[in-house]
Amino acid sequence: MGKSSSPGGKGMFRTTRWSLILNSVDVQAPKSRAALSELCQLYWYPLYAFARRIGHDALDAEDLTQSFFLHLLEQEAFSRVGPEKGKFRSFLLASFKNHMSVSWRRGHAAKRGGGCQVVSLDAEDAENRYRLEPVDDLTPEKVFDARWATALLSRVTGRLRAEYVRQGKGRTFERLKVFLVAADHENMSSYRQIADELGLTVGGVKTLVFRLRKDFTATLREEVAQTLFDPADVDSELRALCDALLASGAESSSEEPPPEDSWSI
Repeated sequence: MGKSSSPGGKGMFRTTRWSLILNSVDVQAPKSRAALSELCQLYWYPLYAFARRIGHDALDAEDLTQSFFLHLLEQEAFSRVGPEKGKFRSFLLASFKNHMSVSWRRGHAAKRGGGCQVVSLDAEDAENRYRLEPVDDLTPEKVFDARWATALLSRVTGRLRAEYVRQGKGRTFERLKVFLVAADHENMSSYRQIADELGLTVGGVKTLVFRLRKDFTATLREEVAQTLFDPADVDSELRALCDALLASGAESSSEEPPPEDSWSI
């Protein structure tokens, strides 16, 4: 995919979106604000699902999520954040819990976010997605982690698709992406069928699948690193998110997780 460094190589991920935010003297500076806005846009649904899971109705969950991001985009929200809060995921959930507690004490759902749409939150889509959540004994925190992982996988898949399309290989990606999903597709008949469709040999398809998985792993690690203060924590974060997905059940999400070896180092 034209990467200059190998996954996890020296010099990779030195500056992440999260470290950029924490290290910025002025969180309102264009670069740090843009980094925060992007992270918020990517990961708003896990917060919405958390709010719904603890008992808020759809309208209040939407309002709380929007008003929280309005608060988060203010510099004061980071005044007590230190390197020990090294995961954007952990910081976001802890801050959201505090925000909900304050809003509850005030007796309202944060005044409908003050009428300000901080992130593009499709309320109808959010509620449709929430209806697909499994009815089980998962804690709100586990639901949050699982949906965070789902959003991450969707982001990675989207990036890979865009890159393959840019290279004129969009059809190849669409045919091969199945090998990122489930091991039961790892059989000769699948390889032969795709080989016939793409005009390749079975060996050629296997080579492309290997490269796709390698690209997926590199992109996944990069995206995870962007949410960490210390990129050295990538491996442990990957394990935690994989565990969250497995606990929630792959069938509960719109994007199935890839096999565990795709998450490996």
